[in-house]
Amino acid sequence: QVQLVESGGGLVQPGGSLRLSCEVSGIGFSVATMAWYRQAPGKERELVAAISPGGTTNYVDSVKGRFTISRDNAKNTVYLQMNSLKPEDTAVYYCRWSFGAQRVYWGQGTQVTVSS
Repeated sequence: QVQLVESGGGLVQPGGSLRLSCEVSGIGFSVATMAWYRQAPGKERELVAAISPGGTTNYVDSVKGRFTISRDNAKNTVYLQMNSLKPEDTAVYYCRWSFGAQRVYWGQGTQVTVSS
């Protein structure tokens, strides 16, 4: 059974930091592209950051310089370090596993709320 379990979400004040984690089980990790998406109320789900099996990263422009995606293949875990959080970062954040275009798995999501 494939499982992606996210953790680390919560309520934080503007300017604060959070670190999201996503642990993968039941399927290969080191060969997959891992990504974080987010979906705010009334908006479409958007790609926030992705990391290839080789460690190449890419980010949506709105988080560049503030968020960092990383992976630990020994722990089958991908992380999203989020600094200088803004109210517009409020969303449900989802972890995504993919290998090619046909094989995709999602986590259940974790809520991030940035508010004073």
